[in-house]
Amino acid sequence: MQNYLIEVRNLTKRYTERKLFGKPKNVLTAVDDVSFTIPKGKTLGLVGESGCGKSTIGRCILRLVDSDEGNILIDGKDILSIAEKDFIPYRKKMQIVFQDPYSTLNPRMTVGSILNEVVKFHKIRKGREVSVYINKLLDKAGLSSRAVNKYPHEFSGGQRQRIAIARALAVEPEFIVCDEPVSALDVSIQSQILNLLKDLQEEFNLTYLFISHNLSVVRHVSDSVAVMYLGRIVEQAETEELFSNYFHPYTKALMDAIPDVGKKKISAVVKGELPFATGKPKGCYYVTRCREAMEICSSLYPEVHTEKGHLISCHLKLK
Repeated sequence: MQNYLIEVRNLTKRYTERKLFGKPKNVLTAVDDVSFTIPKGKTLGLVGESGCGKSTIGRCILRLVDSDEGNILIDGKDILSIAEKDFIPYRKKMQIVFQDPYSTLNPRMTVGSILNEVVKFHKIRKGREVSVYINKLLDKAGLSSRAVNKYPHEFSGGQRQRIAIARALAVEPEFIVCDEPVSALDVSIQSQILNLLKDLQEEFNLTYLFISHNLSVVRHVSDSVAVMYLGRIVEQAETEELFSNYFHPYTKALMDAIPDVGKKKISAVVKGELPFATGKPKGCYYVTRCREAMEICSSLYPEVHTEKGHLISCHLKLK
């Protein structure tokens, strides 16, 4: 039996757009009935266009934003049922690495102070052990111990991301949401950060939700991949299976945008813009841009079903 650390069941998150004077106008469903699991020590890659709800899912799991419906289980415990005052121990289990490290690091604090604050608040180490522990964290992140007396602006983008990773490691977490952690970095630095994340995962048995719009990056780090479109997962499979036998028309379009992704090549470039989440099409959300749309697609949203190792939400039959 698979040992899942993270179980997301029918997760839904809505935002209400309001007119002047606070009268309700539109409801935007950012995450729409999403379910997935992540085994301990594994990585689920979550991909899709900007605005499809990837980052919202990560923030819902961490309870940085409140969910409207569904369940989120950590080690079998539904964390949405836990009162905020009792949630601190779970904060230690889960951390996040953001896209822009500079905006998440206090510019008025040294690196040592930033890490020291985390370690002391969560009582990870005490007394003289704190400074030794901080130096160890910096070493694990690939930074010199001399970094403790420097400020964030004195580092490059890649080094700042290493600081953010060290801060996430400081509470000895089990699960980390990596929210576009390399998209703001030079290509030459991206591989270094990705390899660092993989090394740390192996050493500490970490579980990742890796959010990205870059399929090449996701392929490098993920054990399985879920493709999102307009708040819903449309296809999910083991990484190499998905890249070898992708099926959903939207997945085909994403793959077609990657040079030399594999032998299977279909001219299926996505046309048009992502519809507003407040005005989703009837039936399948992808129907307005799909080159393989059928009549049923305009009236009925396809149920999620399993075929040949893929979870698929599409009316087309797997060939």
